[in-house]
Amino acid sequence: MRKSAAAWAFAGLLAGFAGLAAGFLAAELMNLRLDPVGAVAELVHGWLPSDVVSWARDVPGPSFTTPGILLLGAVVFVVLGRLARRSRWLPVVGYVVLAALGGLALLEANGASRWWLLPVVVGFVVMTLAMLLVGERLRRLQALPDQDVYGPAWRARRREVLLVAGVVTVAAGFAFVMARVAGRDLREVESERRTKVREVTAPDVPADARLDVDGAAAWMTPIGSFYLVDTAVVRPVLRAQDWTVRIHGLVTTEIELTFAQLVDRGLHEDWMTLACVQNEVGGDLVGNAWFSGVLLEPLLAAAGPLEGADAVLQTAEDGWTCGTPLAAMTDGRGAMLAVAMNGEPLTVEHGYPVRTVVPGLYGYVSATKWVVDLEVTRFEDITPSPTDQGFAELGPTKTASRIEVPQDGATVPSGQVVVAGTAWAPGTGIEDVEVQVDGGPWASATLGGVPNVDTWVQWKLAVEVEPGEHTVLVRATDRAGRQQTSVATEVKPDGATGWHTVAFTST
Repeated sequence: MRKSAAAWAFAGLLAGFAGLAAGFLAAELMNLRLDPVGAVAELVHGWLPSDVVSWARDVPGPSFTTPGILLLGAVVFVVLGRLARRSRWLPVVGYVVLAALGGLALLEANGASRWWLLPVVVGFVVMTLAMLLVGERLRRLQALPDQDVYGPAWRARRREVLLVAGVVTVAAGFAFVMARVAGRDLREVESERRTKVREVTAPDVPADARLDVDGAAAWMTPIGSFYLVDTAVVRPVLRAQDWTVRIHGLVTTEIELTFAQLVDRGLHEDWMTLACVQNEVGGDLVGNAWFSGVLLEPLLAAAGPLEGADAVLQTAEDGWTCGTPLAAMTDGRGAMLAVAMNGEPLTVEHGYPVRTVVPGLYGYVSATKWVVDLEVTRFEDITPSPTDQGFAELGPTKTASRIEVPQDGATVPSGQVVVAGTAWAPGTGIEDVEVQVDGGPWASATLGGVPNVDTWVQWKLAVEVEPGEHTVLVRATDRAGRQQTSVATEVKPDGATGWHTVAFTST
């Protein structure tokens, strides 16, 4: 019986790690920042208090790091293998739970999309098939009568078990090796990017920009928290030494630049808020960062756009395209080919080695990651990727505001409650932010300072509330006197509108 239990435990362990290897390979082929195991480790770190995480890093042993997750997973796989002796489908239930945990962890990661679930699905399928394949052979072996043990039939079935287990082991090992090979380019680029564009200036957040309200978003969005929207299942991985950008089309002089030639032209640096057209009212697909890059206006001037040109068709390495008004790249607003963000070279997720950023426009018409081609053209002659998906041809960023404190559904002490958040109108700037509580009069909030009109602004207002349920609304007015509309619209075709509303309870 002990040998039987050990065999089932080993089968469970083998099937589990075969699934993890397959999921790891899928994640590496997709150039994801995280595989399912790494995502679970990151999620666990996020749930734990910071002092516990710090302790876990310092103590010897695996603790809560990725090796710790793998050790815990090994225990679970052994238990599931033992359960497989009772029923074929008991371990499958366990795999479903593990897949759900891995999927949740991946979807919680910044920039995750439904495609990120592919490694989880692959891992689940491989775990299940491996357990069924090995388990059925074990079940046939152990179904033999006791008198047949060590007989010809027993030896034949034992060889079958060992053969299938060996095939699964080799396949799992091959998947792991291939995953390491597939991830080599990403690791090399991660190593390379740390040595690039050393001349960028570290960001210096203006002292008056921060209103220091607990729970409010940071005025400078950390790179790891800056919103991400992927346009392809597999993220491009480009070395700076292999990158070039071509400026062509309706121009007098075609230009092609390498990365070194680009940065040699000198860097322009400034604060900029970028927003995604798919950002819902009150959503988090918006961020503020210190961008460093080469201005596009002199590059396009050198190319010499021809009369009648009114657009620039941008193309990314992954084939995604967007159409940007030529005027927005040449009117002095600071459109650039960015190479760094918050004083660091761009990450792969954010478009390393080069992306475009254009103040005052939604990302779908401006912020092309991994950009490799700029064609000066006419809007009437192109159909960029977002336009083909139902978004409007032009995408100026709309004036918006959101409430970050208190959060929707929160319970807070009655009396004086601080309501706070951010507002933005890139290209114009925010003049006023007003707050309304329970349908009462609108009151202007205190605004933080801003270095230019292209960044968001923090705001806060202290209000008095009695015990009970309350509703807070916010609206902003830009410096051109345009007040944010109350009319609620969807993100298509050119961005959501409406006043952000939060309901909370005071006790």
